[in-house]
Amino acid sequence: MSRTVLAVVDDMFFKAKIRAVAEAVGTQISFPRTKEALLEKAREADLVIVDLQNQKIDPLGLPSELGAVRLLGFFSHVEVELQRRAVAAGYEQVMPRSVFARDLAEILK
Repeated sequence: MSRTVLAVVDDMFFKAKIRAVAEAVGTQISFPRTKEALLEKAREADLVIVDLQNQKIDPLGLPSELGAVRLLGFFSHVEVELQRRAVAAGYEQVMPRSVFARDLAEILK
C-alpha cells in the first residue's frame, strides 16, 4: 500500500525534485494549490510537507486547522526563529531545507 503525501511547495524546481523522488519510492504525491484544497485532502494524507516560507498560506496556522495530520515543515537554515515557532505551533518535524532535500527519499518512504 503506497503512502499519500501532500506538499505545500511553490518552488517549481523543488516540486519537480519531490515529485521525482516520490515516484521513485512509490509514494503518491499531490501539491494542493490552495489552502481549501489542502484542508480537504489532508484527511486522507499520511504526511503533509510544508515549506514554512510559503507566502500563499499561513504555515504556522496550519497545525491548528489540520488537527491530527502528521506535519513536516522545512525552512531556510538561516531562519532559526521560524524553526522555533513552527515547533511551538505543532509541527511534528521541522528541518532545514538542505536536510529535507538530503533525506527526501527516506521521508517519503
